[in-house]
Amino acid sequence: MINKIEFSARNLTSNAGLFLLLEQTNKNGIFDLIDRDLVFENVSTNKIKMNHIKTMLCGNFIGIDKFERLKLLQSDPLVNEFAISIKEPETVSRFLGNFSYKTTQMLRKINFELFRKLLRKSKLKAITIDIDSSVVNVEGYQEGAVKGYNPKKPGNRCYNIQFAFCDEIKAYVTGYFRSGDTYTANGTAEMIQEIMAHLKDDELEITFRMDSGYFDDAIWETIESLGGKYVIKGKGYPTLVAQVTDPSITFVTGESGRGTTEFVTALNT
Repeated sequence: MINKIEFSARNLTSNAGLFLLLEQTNKNGIFDLIDRDLVFENVSTNKIKMNHIKTMLCGNFIGIDKFERLKLLQSDPLVNEFAISIKEPETVSRFLGNFSYKTTQMLRKINFELFRKLLRKSKLKAITIDIDSSVVNVEGYQEGAVKGYNPKKPGNRCYNIQFAFCDEIKAYVTGYFRSGDTYTANGTAEMIQEIMAHLKDDELEITFRMDSGYFDDAIWETIESLGGKYVIKGKGYPTLVAQVTDPSITFVTGESGRGTTEFVTALNT
């Protein structure tokens, strides 16, 4: 039996895609995991946390980039159907102010647990983790935002985000915000140590892939010490270029026609 569907104004939504995303999030136990493992010291904050987190998740799903635009979801019948009460932007902002270093680390731990859950489902034995950085331009004087490399708006304050993704399952692994003037490779060795510590029991062959901004001995020494592999784009140092272009160097053709060679050099010039 098919029930009659009324296409009245109050039942229409421009965010129908939220249904599948929220259903999938709930099905994978993400809401239950956050509710269990994200614990605020304030009892009242604990009671409202899931409503605000679901609010932020809905906003992220539909591409909201400003708190004020959360109002677009306040009367959405689909959002209401999931028992999500969209509050005023100021209220959501106050809730986010309750986060501390301790609760932020709880979220990072939850994220790693979710990533490992996806890995176990995929049954992969080897993965490639891409590490990269991106600039986020800001207007005004937000905490931690300073002038740095900002190709979007040169001279503006910005953040430099460092993040890691798993190529095979297209999943976010970890990441964090940095000041806009932070050098690309700063903190990368520590991030790799954190990733390897969380995945050490999964018996995976892990290859890290990075561009030339991460061509740093501290990074590859860390990866080697932890039993990982890496592919890092080399910088065009004169000594390196001279050796690579030397006619005596022999390249071996491998998969996809890629040529590889091995040699030792001092990268001090």
